[in-house]
Amino acid sequence: MNRLFKSLFCFIVIASLLSCNNNKTPSFENISLDDLELKRGDLLLCGDPNFGEVDFSLSCRYDLREKFNLGLTLIHSFEYAEAEKVFVSILDQDKDCVMAYWATAMSILNHPLSFRQNPESLKRGEELLNVAKTLIVNNEREKDYLDAVSIYFEDWQNLDTQTRKLKYESKMEELYLKYQDDVETAVFYSLAVLATAELNDKTYSKQKKSGQILEKLFESYPNHPGIAHYIIHNYDSPELAHMALETARKYAIIAPASAHAQHMPSHIFTRLGLWKESISSNTDSAQSAVCYAESVNPEANWVSEIHALDYLVYAHLQQGDNESAQYEMEKMKEIKEVFPSNHYAGSYALIAVPCRLAVENKNWELASRIELPNTNMDWDKVNWPKGNLYFTRGLGFANLGDVSSAEKELVNLISLREKLDELKNTYESSQVEIQIESIKAWIEYAKGNDNDAIRLMKQATDLESKTSKAAVTPGEIIPADELLGDLYMKLNKPELALKTYEKNLKSRPYRFNGIYGSAKAAIELDNIELARYYFKQLIKLSSDIKSLRPEIIEAKDFLSKNSVTIAGNV
Repeated sequence: MNRLFKSLFCFIVIASLLSCNNNKTPSFENISLDDLELKRGDLLLCGDPNFGEVDFSLSCRYDLREKFNLGLTLIHSFEYAEAEKVFVSILDQDKDCVMAYWATAMSILNHPLSFRQNPESLKRGEELLNVAKTLIVNNEREKDYLDAVSIYFEDWQNLDTQTRKLKYESKMEELYLKYQDDVETAVFYSLAVLATAELNDKTYSKQKKSGQILEKLFESYPNHPGIAHYIIHNYDSPELAHMALETARKYAIIAPASAHAQHMPSHIFTRLGLWKESISSNTDSAQSAVCYAESVNPEANWVSEIHALDYLVYAHLQQGDNESAQYEMEKMKEIKEVFPSNHYAGSYALIAVPCRLAVENKNWELASRIELPNTNMDWDKVNWPKGNLYFTRGLGFANLGDVSSAEKELVNLISLREKLDELKNTYESSQVEIQIESIKAWIEYAKGNDNDAIRLMKQATDLESKTSKAAVTPGEIIPADELLGDLYMKLNKPELALKTYEKNLKSRPYRFNGIYGSAKAAIELDNIELARYYFKQLIKLSSDIKSLRPEIIEAKDFLSKNSVTIAGNV
């Protein structure tokens, strides 16, 4: 009896252990690709499908290689929706094509430089890779690729984006060292390095490391879209932008069918103050995006168009071209539906554009009345972009002397920062903090507390100097240094104002208001020659347009009155 009990007990224990083991390692053998939510359908492109050149060796059916290479070029220009359709069509023809699983997962992953990934996308990718785990993979390189992308989706419910990015970067470094003749390994590794760069790292160590890898490759592969694209991203900062100018001018030619490739050079053009080139770049990009949207969803606007319009409006404003900026904004007002919805680039642009127009023109009445756009965005799920709304209204009210209303917008900003802190969105929180300190400063100025206003505004500029601009925007609604310069001018401190404006122009060259502020400060200092220098710059900015900005009229009037005086001194 005792023996029987012991035997029965052992059987139960063993059965339990086996059951637990089965729970820990679930089987995905019964899961089919058809059960997954994957993008399928015809490839929707505008014009000649030229996205550059890649050549990837893989073990899949030979007749699918050209299609695979097309999909890779789409990934390299962030055309993820169409890329996914390409790779899924390969899987539908060859369910054992390991690299098609990898590439589909990379397409689902979407923007690798994003602060976070969409939970729905992460779930889709995880499910796809679970199916991939059932495959017998004999090719070591392809298995390594699959293992690498799996890291991005592993335990995504518990691990934050940056932690997963760092783990992915480490794995890609292994592949980079292991497959030194594999161009794509080097390209994707460089992107992984860039993806982990902290925006408050002003040494740009990772950007430089990634950029060096790509620059060496670009010499041998001048038509590779990813190499050109990621060089631009690496050098998208005031200190490094000049290193990417040549590449920026080539990328749109390499991938003329990509709306993003048409837009991306403007990141460098914006950094260098090349407004004409930025306008041309984003005009082409917006047109290409509209063409794509008409094929995919005629009732909606693609986020790439809206992103391009933000850069376009910014460039128009720096030329003093209010008319063109207003025209583009009116088009944006008509936008009711955006795809994909709740996308940060789209939501940011929709709010930023009317804010820019009001603040750049110092139309404080208009600034105080800015409202959320009437689109299909769920503004409760979109946090950081709303900071621009509260900031603009607060700045408007403060400059109108309405302290009470300005303080209400300050409360909104503080609540937003607290929410971003809870979500551990550190970078976004720091950007809102700059706006908080700025609004506090202008509230104190409105109250007559000049010293407090200066102190707070200096805190804002210090914070701004420690962080880089995110790729989602061409620039702040207004730089903190410009606001500090404006404050010094109001407090009759032109010498300090001039130093501040000129400091800002070093990192944000050829900004309209920075140049105008410098000219006005120079006049107050009786430095007529310097004032002439800056006013000439201002007029040159708008030389190709008929600007009605009062600053341009003032500049022309000043130069006409002071030309003889200066001529006599020469």
